[in-house]
Amino acid sequence: MKLTNIKDVKKFISVLDTCKRDVYLKSPEGDVFNLKSSLSQYIAIGRLLEENGDNLELFADDPVDEAKLIGFLGELENEEAGQ
Repeated sequence: MKLTNIKDVKKFISVLDTCKRDVYLKSPEGDVFNLKSSLSQYIAIGRLLEENGDNLELFADDPVDEAKLIGFLGELENEEAGQ
């Protein structure tokens, strides 16, 4: 799933912390960040905040985790639409 501009990084990380299995962020250049790793989270968040943050894709190993992330991204879209 493509990521949009994530403004609430703390909430995004809290959702990641509830995921049971690995969650990956992939860049168009082929970089893969395991977001269950704290070090990778710091690097990936930096990438999200850069100009090309909208080109990153999020993948989850577990369908339940994927549903959580889709719900989080859906909330972001609803918040932006309400503004």
